[in-house]
Amino acid sequence: MPYPYVLLSAAVSLDGCLDDTTPERLLLSSPADFDRVDEVRASVDAILVGAGTIRADNPRLLVNSADRRAARVAAGKPPYPLKVTVSGSGDLDPAANFWHTGGDKLVCTTDKGAERARALGIAADVVPLGPELDWRRLLTHLHDERGVRRLMVEGGGTIHTQLLQQGLADELQLVLAPLFVGDPDAPRLFGPGAYQEGRLRLTETRRIEDVVLMRYEPTAPGTGPLPSAADRRWLDLACALAAECPPAQTAFSVGAVIVAADGTELARGHSREAGDPVVHAEEAALAKLDPADPRLPGATVYSSLEPCARRSSRPAPCARLILDAGVRRVVTAWQEPDTFVTAADGNGLLTAEGVDVVVLPECAERAKAPNAHLLGLLG
Repeated sequence: MPYPYVLLSAAVSLDGCLDDTTPERLLLSSPADFDRVDEVRASVDAILVGAGTIRADNPRLLVNSADRRAARVAAGKPPYPLKVTVSGSGDLDPAANFWHTGGDKLVCTTDKGAERARALGIAADVVPLGPELDWRRLLTHLHDERGVRRLMVEGGGTIHTQLLQQGLADELQLVLAPLFVGDPDAPRLFGPGAYQEGRLRLTETRRIEDVVLMRYEPTAPGTGPLPSAADRRWLDLACALAAECPPAQTAFSVGAVIVAADGTELARGHSREAGDPVVHAEEAALAKLDPADPRLPGATVYSSLEPCARRSSRPAPCARLILDAGVRRVVTAWQEPDTFVTAADGNGLLTAEGVDVVVLPECAERAKAPNAHLLGLLG
């Protein structure tokens, strides 16, 4: 972390197919939806497809609207987003439209695949990711080395599946076309495997001519020490709760959310909630739950600030309350500074007791904002 915002985009038939098995590409979207896709492309920094999609569909992946390209240039961006393809083998067709249209191109592949791709002489940068394809390493490269903040993924189904299974997709934009393919051999949007638990949250539905756009966002927390896209969203909520705290000169403003493994929000809280001048965010949230709630051992606590390891106002610090509740995973934005307690290290206490602690530093500025007066950030 941090990774780009990953947006999955696809169109499917009513029976969940991306295409049929004929040589011609099956057009599932409507003209108005193709224009919507063009608008989304114009809004991102990079578009990614798999090598299989290049072989099957031979896409150009352009921003077709001259006005949208001009708007990108006016905003200091290139007229076309970076085009990225992923190939484990490096087996690519040098004659494909992908290489001969649009702006800069990037091939992300394995160490062996990089040798093969470079030998083709295609006009693209080739990035080896190691002996196997590693999505986290790929996203880190795009963010840190290529400046990609928003990534649109247009297929194929295997790539969509892998990103969802690994908890790396921030959003799914799915268009449903009013037809059936009816072919058991036709490619499907998602393949079998272990997905993140829980339901996705529906954020928008929109009729576009004869198709329907549905936008979803994953809600299930990550597992273990690896962050997921949903972790970032829940931690953003905790940071927003911190901004609701009554300001104080002797304590930080902190927000906390407790989320079950299936993405269900169990409780939330913030510092000095309900007029209690000394209550902490994690304490306030945990107090709203039955200590015997069977969902707690699989839950994740999101706190805008590292849970406290020592406090004088109550018998138990928040790190101990989390441990007593049986929670085994905590996600936080920044470590407690020495403003009130020197070397607090609540994260260290949790880790020593076997809790997975994930720190997302990209959320730190939002967590610090309600505490600017305590950190010397305001003049």
